Amino acid sequence: MASAAAHLSFSLPFQPFSSPRHRPVIAFPYPTTQSQNQSRVPLRTRALGPDFLGDFGARDPFPAEIASGFAEKVLGNVDTEHKILIPNASALSLAKQDCSPISPLQPPLSVDEAKALMKKVVGWRLLDEEGGLKLQCLWKLRDFKSGVELINRIYKVTEATDHFPSLHLEGPNQVRAELWTASIGGLSMNDFIVAAKIDEIKTSDLAPRKRIWA
Repeated sequence: MASAAAHLSFSLPFQPFSSPRHRPVIAFPYPTTQSQNQSRVPLRTRALGPDFLGDFGARDPFPAEIASGFAEKVLGNVDTEHKILIPNASALSLAKQDCSPISPLQPPLSVDEAKALMKKVVGWRLLDEEGGLKLQCLWKLRDFKSGVELINRIYKVTEATDHFPSLHLEGPNQVRAELWTASIGGLSMNDFIVAAKIDEIKTSDLAPRKRIWA
């Protein structure tokens, strides 16, 4: 035999709180009886305040809650140590990193290492020449003046790195850039850092104009 559901409400005296975040939300447990067949009666949860703003927001625990040791029954504790992790250089994009001094005794990057770093730069090719690995990039531009402008922009970006690419103005409208570290006879991380910085240079205003056919 199903029991009829009862709807209960409670009215408790309270004092006004100075801030909405200190307005408590009172919730009552389900009443139980000795009869196991009697269904539980849901109760209404009511915020003690002039409005419902902040009903589900964070608040400071009440003294009774602190005394109950409720924090010890949940994941984490009041003495949990929280750390803010600062990303290291490997987690930053190559364009945000700085070039570091290279020792002549330092070995150049291997082919596999260079291929892995190629995924972090755009438009560059990996050249495997007798003198070692190199990075190469080509730009087709609008005209000779645009080529000179691109070379100036590359110089401004790479000046602070003190690691300069080999730049060539070929024909009337093509610029070729090559990067490698001559002191170690191959590629270093500095070459990929500079390549990534060059990738961020704006070149759309130097590109050839598209022809519009009537």
